Amino acid sequence: MSYLDNILFAILLIVGFGFFAASVKKIIRNINLGVDVDRKDNPKARWKNMALIALGQSKMVRRPVAGILHIFVYVGFIIINIELLEIIIDGLFGTHRIFAPYLGVVYDVLIASFEILAILVIFSVTVFWIRRNVIRLKRFINSDLNGFPKSDANYILYFETVLMILFLLMNAADLHLQNVPGGYSHFHKAGSYPISQFIAPIFNGTSNELVGLLFEVFWWLHIAGILVFMNYLYFSKHLHILLAFPNTYFANLKPEGQFDNLASVTKEVKLMMDPNADPFAAAPVDENATPSKFGASDVQDLNWVQLLNAYTCTECGRCTSSCPANQTGKKLSPRKIMMDTRDRLTEVGKNIDANKGVFVPDNKSLLNDYITPEELWACTSCNACVEECPVNISPLSIIMDMRRYLVMEQSAAPMSLNAMMTNIENNGAPWQYSQQDRLNWKNEN
Repeated sequence: MSYLDNILFAILLIVGFGFFAASVKKIIRNINLGVDVDRKDNPKARWKNMALIALGQSKMVRRPVAGILHIFVYVGFIIINIELLEIIIDGLFGTHRIFAPYLGVVYDVLIASFEILAILVIFSVTVFWIRRNVIRLKRFINSDLNGFPKSDANYILYFETVLMILFLLMNAADLHLQNVPGGYSHFHKAGSYPISQFIAPIFNGTSNELVGLLFEVFWWLHIAGILVFMNYLYFSKHLHILLAFPNTYFANLKPEGQFDNLASVTKEVKLMMDPNADPFAAAPVDENATPSKFGASDVQDLNWVQLLNAYTCTECGRCTSSCPANQTGKKLSPRKIMMDTRDRLTEVGKNIDANKGVFVPDNKSLLNDYITPEELWACTSCNACVEECPVNISPLSIIMDMRRYLVMEQSAAPMSLNAMMTNIENNGAPWQYSQQDRLNWKNEN
């Protein structure tokens, strides 16, 4: 590479990583819009969660076909991009496979494993494309994937395929030039190529200068494609590549089905149960405190872990395909709950960007404008969606917080639920019988 090439490559890196850093900064800011919640307890269990679920893919393989293929793509794409470090050094300093002389046989093993993984990635991505577009599995054709979400999944598959093909073509051209009698330019013997050795013969009969030019084209397209892909993640469901790790670490460790009690309500109940408390004493009031809000009507009312969940959602649909409400024709889709939360959070973030770092009320909210009460009340709170999620996302926690808002702020519960709560208040039981009549059933024949 010429000196000019090195400068252009450095500019490309600065621009690519600069845009990526700006996107990461926006994501962190948006997540921090959520209510603070402490998830620093039990670090040992949290590290174990992250190792088994995010790194080990333990929940993915519950559906073996998709799970194993996903491991091929995950391992392949991550490990192959380790070579990115060498590409960056070669690009900046004009070297060629700079690690080869230092690693020796280990380098040959690495390059060989990269190539095998690349072909496995291409195979897996092809199967994924067929499942989505030919077989059309039910969870991939739901209405909540209409529009960009459906296209996004295909874009990623095309991206990954093209990047792997460029990687193999680059290696094939490299191998051809390494074997030129007497050597060619700065190309030297390095690496083992179990796949691209079968591609290299297509360059036979082609001038070395043209093959060298093609190598440069493949090399530039490969690194540029990686940088474009990296910046596309901000707009894509594939943020889970990065966020699955913190998401599983900060996931809720409490038993599934154990809900959090509102601190303000718990305090009031304890006060009522305290025989030494003065029922007529006025509680101290902090005039500077913001009035507490029961539940959530917008993304700012959710906690930051729930917002992290929204960004981490893979849109795989395992939650929706396991949801009993969705299976019986109800409007609820846990996947849509997460997608709507992310869309609203993105909209709030754009509002902040447009108003110099300050959110200006826009007469919109997550409740009603994105998620309807009908969807919320269709949930049976069975935790199937939480159990199925391969990265420990909890749509149920968002549903329950929004239900709390409907009940405690708007008194907008369904009629049957309102009747039950009235009966509990008046009769001490869910049924419409006075306490004196509660045992009358025992006298019936």
